[in-house]
Amino acid sequence: MGIRDIAISTLAGAPTTLAELAGDKSVLVVNVASRCGLTPQYEGLVQLQRTYGERGFTVVGVPCNQFYGQEPGTAEEIQEFCSTTYGVDFPLLEKIEVNGDGRHPLYAELTRTPDAEGKAGDVEWNFEKFLLARDGEVLARFRPRVEPGDPAVTEAIEKSL
Repeated sequence: MGIRDIAISTLAGAPTTLAELAGDKSVLVVNVASRCGLTPQYEGLVQLQRTYGERGFTVVGVPCNQFYGQEPGTAEEIQEFCSTTYGVDFPLLEKIEVNGDGRHPLYAELTRTPDAEGKAGDVEWNFEKFLLARDGEVLARFRPRVEPGDPAVTEAIEKSL
């Protein structure tokens, strides 16, 4: 079983996998939060979806409340915030834990991937990004302060298409 086949649920509670959500697209998996100083990164994520969506790419947002309770809302509140505030039209998954004993199996796999400095392990904060190839290989890891429009991110996406 590959990373794209790990069971997870949509924000609405329907069982799915990244393979079902994304088909044969490359995927940028991002742990997101509505009340974080980095929340404006949603704008850049929406822009990436608009720029590359029709070329075989999708963003997948994964709400997480582990970092100072910055994603406290219900699924409905998260969906409402994302759609009305930022126009999010990419898939959102259920709220999960990305670190610690309750870490979701998806993030158990993702966090094995090192960042540009060679450091793997725990997610540092909200808006950490993982780029997956169409076959599920994790191609790159971008720490939270790397903006979605950063050339390192867009170049990696371009190469994945």
